[in-house]
Amino acid sequence: MLRMTQDNLPKGADQAFLLDSRFTKESGLAPKVVHRNLSPSQLYELALAFEPGTHITSTGALATLSGAKMGRCPKDKLHTQPSAAVRYLPVPACGARPETEKDLWWGPYSPNYVMDDRTFLCNRERAVDYLNTLDRVFVVDAFVNWDPASRLKVRVVTSRAYHALFMHNMLIRPTAQELASFGEPDFVIYNAGAFPANKYTNFMTSQTSIDLSLKHKEMVILGTMYAGEMKKGVFTLMHYLMPMQGKLSLHSGCNVGTAGDVTLFFGLSGTGKTTLSADPKRPLIGDDEHVWSDNGVFNIEGGCYAKCIDLKAETEPEIFNAIRYGTVLENVDLDPETRVVDYCSQRLTENTRASYPIEYMANARIPCVGGHPKNVILLACDAFGVLPPVSRLTLEQAMYHFISGYTAKVAGTEVGVTEPEATFSACFGSAFLMMHPYRYGVGKRISLKHTRAIIDAIHSGELNAAECVTTPIFGLLAPKAITGVPAEILSPENVWPNKDAFAKTLNKLGHMFVKNFEHFADGDSFVGADMAARILTGGPSPLAEEAVGKQGFAAIAAAGAKVLA
Repeated sequence: MLRMTQDNLPKGADQAFLLDSRFTKESGLAPKVVHRNLSPSQLYELALAFEPGTHITSTGALATLSGAKMGRCPKDKLHTQPSAAVRYLPVPACGARPETEKDLWWGPYSPNYVMDDRTFLCNRERAVDYLNTLDRVFVVDAFVNWDPASRLKVRVVTSRAYHALFMHNMLIRPTAQELASFGEPDFVIYNAGAFPANKYTNFMTSQTSIDLSLKHKEMVILGTMYAGEMKKGVFTLMHYLMPMQGKLSLHSGCNVGTAGDVTLFFGLSGTGKTTLSADPKRPLIGDDEHVWSDNGVFNIEGGCYAKCIDLKAETEPEIFNAIRYGTVLENVDLDPETRVVDYCSQRLTENTRASYPIEYMANARIPCVGGHPKNVILLACDAFGVLPPVSRLTLEQAMYHFISGYTAKVAGTEVGVTEPEATFSACFGSAFLMMHPYRYGVGKRISLKHTRAIIDAIHSGELNAAECVTTPIFGLLAPKAITGVPAEILSPENVWPNKDAFAKTLNKLGHMFVKNFEHFADGDSFVGADMAARILTGGPSPLAEEAVGKQGFAAIAAAGAKVLA
């Protein structure tokens, strides 16, 4: 078996493309054998031969394991803080200007954990030394950004065939001619995730470290083989480069109607971006990462990264059918004999994932670009059950809720969570922001059937014309009726058995929003005092907790809110 594997190994690439690179010369990368942009078939063979726990599923997908880390490690993601001597990011193709302290978001509420340049170089050397010891490394040269004027060249150097196939799927794949003339990359990822970081190195918090340097235009991964770190590392870079060009980077799904009407779906993980943007009636532009420029929107990626937990052909046929030959399935449970995947199983993790090229979606729009959005939808899992299923937002409310990025954790999903727990992620993607958010501007979950009916009402214009009622505390415009949606669920207070309990919970959530927004009190330094004050008017106006505690629902009714009887 091993002899057959050796006989069928693909030949290594001519390493001139790699060894002549400035990045290679500076990093000391000197691999024994390089496999560049292998086909999915070749990557399948190498993954099956050398990566334990890898299988071909009954539908032809490659099922593999990411090791101990089965999700991202945001607290181990570090950024080099610029100093006076190392502030310039020379990426002429991006039109980037000098990087300054004020451009990046630092501080206690920022997702950007600091490291110095020396530590970055130490980790890069550790990663490169590991890659140099291996019998083979994989290189993927590809692009990001479907807009030609914003396109960047990304190089991934990794130890695993699974990682190479993953990035083959997620980046924009070059033609043979484009690969031959690829030249020097704009950004390089060294994925040595199978090798740990030295936890005694300065700034390290564990044996996992994901390091991004704008100065060196490089990313280093140590101590985690979870492939999503590469995808989100590129996205984090776009959250710096695109705003520097006057373009807005977006953590959103996106589709377009027959009339050219574009819709953006913002939301945190698990709120439905990928599912709802996969609409058979509307071509898909992308499921997760986009940019909004003066010319419209474009996808950053060349693939989709869908959560698989509880995936069913009946409810999500487009995604279910995309899981076929060429797709990477991460950390799924499958029958050892039939290789049929059990999508309901959480035996390994709840965060099971599928990575596939966007053209695997039957109605993908290629190239992945569209006009200016007509609809902007902010998705939230309100586990408190006090916000209406759908609301029309004023401009000020849209800005406030976009910056807040609200959703909630549900009891039982994490150890220690015994009741709904509010979660705020600025711009619905705080973990990936490099700049201040102002620089970007009791029940059960609503069923997918009713959610799709609400989305249809948005696209058809029914919601825009609907008669609405103003909700208490938050001042949202909630429709009284939507086709295909039971009227009683449109006003949450009507489904609460105890309206006083509803009022207390709603008021409590309002205070959570206000407290969270205190993190952005310095926003006036980015957008001016007048705009900062205007954004605040879009937020909730909670009452004193003592008053609501004593009077319950009557307190919010007396405050002048218009509520349904």
